[in-house]
Amino acid sequence: MSSEIMAYKQAFFGLCSYGPYWRETRKIATIELFSTRRIEMLKHIRQFEVKSGIKEIHNNWAKNMNLNGVVKMEMKEWIGDIVMNTMQKMLFGRSNEEEGINYKGHKAIRRLFELSGAFVVADYLPYLRWLDIGGYEKAMKEVSKEMDSVVEEWLAEHKTKKIKSGEAEDFMDVMLSICENKHLPAFDADTAIKATCMGILSAGTDTTIVTLTWTLCLLLNNYEALQKAQDEIDAHVGKNKWVQESDIKNLVYLQAIVKEALHLYPAGPLSVPHESMEDCVIGGYDIPKGTHLLVNLWKIHHDPNIWKNPHEFKPERFLTTHKDVDVRGNHFELIPFGSGRRMCPGISLVLQVVPFVIAMLLQGFDMKRPSDEPIDMSESFGLSVLKASPLEVLLAPRLAPVLYE
Repeated sequence: MSSEIMAYKQAFFGLCSYGPYWRETRKIATIELFSTRRIEMLKHIRQFEVKSGIKEIHNNWAKNMNLNGVVKMEMKEWIGDIVMNTMQKMLFGRSNEEEGINYKGHKAIRRLFELSGAFVVADYLPYLRWLDIGGYEKAMKEVSKEMDSVVEEWLAEHKTKKIKSGEAEDFMDVMLSICENKHLPAFDADTAIKATCMGILSAGTDTTIVTLTWTLCLLLNNYEALQKAQDEIDAHVGKNKWVQESDIKNLVYLQAIVKEALHLYPAGPLSVPHESMEDCVIGGYDIPKGTHLLVNLWKIHHDPNIWKNPHEFKPERFLTTHKDVDVRGNHFELIPFGSGRRMCPGISLVLQVVPFVIAMLLQGFDMKRPSDEPIDMSESFGLSVLKASPLEVLLAPRLAPVLYE
């Protein structure tokens, strides 16, 4: 029901059935947004948003620091703003914070993931749908209406604006130009454009926010690893200039931290739904055509037969015993992005954004928990697993003031 109501009748390519429409929309997204060339072209957006976020923390510190020279900030919201702004600018060419759409959109997307992970009785007993047990259908329709009103407005603007010669196009512009010359099967052009853009915005923002939040939580609960990561950045980049995305390849311990966060807290503990395309036999079991499959990624990542101390935060494992294990779907013991033809197409972008944001924070600020108690690691409910409570952190700048201007 969730993909029918909130995903334009399964027009999100992450949720639709395999076929011509899925192949076409995924190909467009892969080439026009997630290709190496496009990720490099859009680098200035990511850098601007992260540096603006760093400046915001510093300004807040300058105004509100206490007698110990630190400021307390809630970082979940800070992370959410950066990721949402970045994705909206890449997809739609604007962030719209001044109109409150950034907050409104983020809230609606979070609700979409919560409702997508809910147990809806009508999915299993369709004849009870009219009762709307739990009120899920009503809630889904509200979220769908809210998200559609935002993207409909942006689509109308993109149709009427004239793109100046040589101006960099955003993803919605690209979709419009492609759909002018190509008929997408199964859905009309407007639905395909809105669904593809909102599908990417929803999946791209929520999962990135979840991963960044848990990575920061793990570091705050493990000061030794935090210090080690800061020392690595100081050694390779120094304190006289900001870390760049191009530096990330040299920060091997930071990369190991991100891998460990994806290992312990995959953004989606279950894979996106899969469906068998034909009758088959797996492990002696007859699987009929049309069977729904949800792979328990969290269970695989915490299997003690594969991982030693699977619940402990040990980034060093990715520099020693699991040095050659990557997260790109080639090693089935670690598949936070899935694997095969339906794995997350945005993996390269995520692996640029997450370490870059964490590196900027670690280089720019000393950070501590507000108390001696560990950070609360309780999880919220939904298709993706966000930290349930706020993430409050004590921050103080560690570089020269001129670098924050």
